[in-house]
Amino acid sequence: MLYKQTMIIPHDDPRLSWHGHVSLEQTEEYTRPWRIPFAQKALFHVDLAQRASTQAGIRLAIISDTRALSGKLLRADDNQKLDLYVNRELFGTVDLAAQDSFAFNNIPEGEKLLELWLPQRGDFALQQLEIEEGASLAPYHDERPRWITYGSSITHCREAASPSFTWPAIVARAYDFNHVNLGFGGHDHLDALIACEMRDMPADYISFGAGINICGGSSMNARTFGSSVIGFARIIREKHPTTPMAIMSPIYCKGYDESGKTNLVEMTLPDYRQAVHDAVEALKSCGDENVFYVDGLELLSHDMALFTVDEVHPTAEGYKKMGENFLQLVAPRLFGEQA
Repeated sequence: MLYKQTMIIPHDDPRLSWHGHVSLEQTEEYTRPWRIPFAQKALFHVDLAQRASTQAGIRLAIISDTRALSGKLLRADDNQKLDLYVNRELFGTVDLAAQDSFAFNNIPEGEKLLELWLPQRGDFALQQLEIEEGASLAPYHDERPRWITYGSSITHCREAASPSFTWPAIVARAYDFNHVNLGFGGHDHLDALIACEMRDMPADYISFGAGINICGGSSMNARTFGSSVIGFARIIREKHPTTPMAIMSPIYCKGYDESGKTNLVEMTLPDYRQAVHDAVEALKSCGDENVFYVDGLELLSHDMALFTVDEVHPTAEGYKKMGENFLQLVAPRLFGEQA
């Protein structure tokens, strides 16, 4: 189908709505969304900051009657995909494949909500969008309930089939939530700055997981881990005193769960699970009535090991299973019966 001439929309046009991000890095050339405060990135460990520059869970939204939507970006990384949703329904997915542009055509007529789900892996920096000449364009203000979730690569979900099929995205779409994904591959070490970030963000629901990166990196022992889980939760509680909060322990990891091996601080992965459980019980015993424990084995257990890539990270199908299990076993406790 032939379209009218296109109209270029600069990357910093105020009618472009970014969602699921924490901050924006804007230069004359591009806009890049971040999952930490970009202006303060020097305060974060350099590797954590790198993970935070990737766009898991971030969406770019507009309201428009255009039938074509395209864009230019700084050269994409390999294995990146971009999902387009039209009025909350998946319209199509493009494989960026190290390209510097993308295009969607034959979009349905009429004014609608267009949401680009940005790649959950690699880097994405927008230079411009293009819509049909004369098409309408307005920002989208997302006023749906907001859920913030924090975790490791298991929450980052690099191996998901496409950006809207990470397990947090599957859950958020089922409940029609505005969600923020603070999963940082390899860097779920209960950084106090991340707790402060979550404390300072508006949220209707909160969840976080801990244990797998700390076990693998031997970064906390029996003395420090449980108290760090409690401290992380208490920082968040400074501004979210009664917000429903789920605290999750690690999913099944064959290398640790079946070998029974200890790490350099003489803890096993089941030890970390127990410590998360005990930390939650301590919080409850001191008056926190809106926190509960989630055993990671509820989300991905030993009988689902075939859904892992490397005996640690779920496959694309494994992330779908995690999303389904979260919806069935965790969401009713955290969100209530709203789906």
